[in-house]
Amino acid sequence: MSMADVSIVVLVALFAATALPRFNLGLAALPAAFLVGLAADRTADDVTAYFPGDFFVLVVGVTALFAVAQINGTLDWLLDGMLRLVGGRALLVVLVPFLIGAVLTAIGTLPAAATAIVAPLALGLAARYGIPPFIAAVLGITGVISGLLSPLAVYGTSARQLGEKLGIGLPDSAPVTFLFGGVLAGLAVSAGCLAVGFRGGAMPRGRVAPTTPDGLHATLTPTATPTATGPAAGEEAERVPSSGTSRVLTLACLLAVVVLSVGFDVNIGYLGLTAAVIQQLVLGLEPNAIISRIPWNVVLLIGGLLTYIGLMQDLGAFARISDLLRVEGAPMLSLLVLCYIAGVTSFAASSITVFATMMPLVPAVVAEGVSPVGAVLSVALASVLVDVNPLGITGGLILGAAEPEDRPRLFRQLLICGLVSVVIAPVLAWGAFGWW
Repeated sequence: MSMADVSIVVLVALFAATALPRFNLGLAALPAAFLVGLAADRTADDVTAYFPGDFFVLVVGVTALFAVAQINGTLDWLLDGMLRLVGGRALLVVLVPFLIGAVLTAIGTLPAAATAIVAPLALGLAARYGIPPFIAAVLGITGVISGLLSPLAVYGTSARQLGEKLGIGLPDSAPVTFLFGGVLAGLAVSAGCLAVGFRGGAMPRGRVAPTTPDGLHATLTPTATPTATGPAAGEEAERVPSSGTSRVLTLACLLAVVVLSVGFDVNIGYLGLTAAVIQQLVLGLEPNAIISRIPWNVVLLIGGLLTYIGLMQDLGAFARISDLLRVEGAPMLSLLVLCYIAGVTSFAASSITVFATMMPLVPAVVAEGVSPVGAVLSVALASVLVDVNPLGITGGLILGAAEPEDRPRLFRQLLICGLVSVVIAPVLAWGAFGWW
């Protein structure tokens, strides 16, 4: 058995062990990477190099920024404003994050930056108005996915440039078709999610109101017991309604972060930390109140898993999985195989990297008669639709924005959804768009 096979077996064992009481996947992932690395003649420094420092800065910076907005009451004020804007209708409330995510990515915002902005809004609305966090998370993520194939977005631009470079023969109308296909796929996923939520009784119907009389979610009221992941009682007691001065400063900081990250491609994690420190000093906030709201358990969980996955990639584990999926067949069957390889690999890796890696394989199926637009669109969607899982930066941002007591269940729900999407998303993308 090769070390690539060993790393796959260990990863499966890690996930299976989550069914055991008192087993923490975040604590176990880093030691697993260290031990498998030693067995594969990798030094501790080699393994440490796989730790996603960019993810650490992103999650810490964004959650610190929104922690300040939560402490001074600005986030509650924003959420109330959104609710008034949509008239309190439950369906429209959950669609707000979807629309924001779609617009952000359609105008060129990187997926991680868009998710960092959308996640606190989606999970904040869920916490305040009794909407299931899982439904809010899925709608927020699919909104981000819906705009990814815009002519201004990273996927749309990459698809067009790679198509020209590889001589695939994309028509002039391809960018519009890509955008339409992405929006259609996002709407289909969102409609399915809402249908399940309403049919199962999880989604409230009609108009919704805050879940406590004072307008704050129950989990945001002072308690007597501090937790490892959430704020302690004394810190919650510091939370007060926002003043005009604090609102103006916080909104200015949020706007500056969005403009600089979207318009000038400045790192949103460092921007968030900078804005959080400026507000903490100007408003005289207690630093521990901010630090305690950073989801350190999520940072450990996703950081540890991404470290292990980086080692797996170095050992060739995902190439091994791709080899197991590769079969000989007709052109459309070959395209289906490409979609599955893209989906399986994207589950634990950067979807845009996977898409760019898969594109050189597309000309071969196009040469055999597959539609060039359909081939590119189906592979692209197969790569991104599996992003609804907690093992990447997207999932980490969603978990970090959720209420501490919701995170374990939300992690399991997103993991199950991600695993299911790996099975069905590639075939649905292939069946719906492969012939376009």
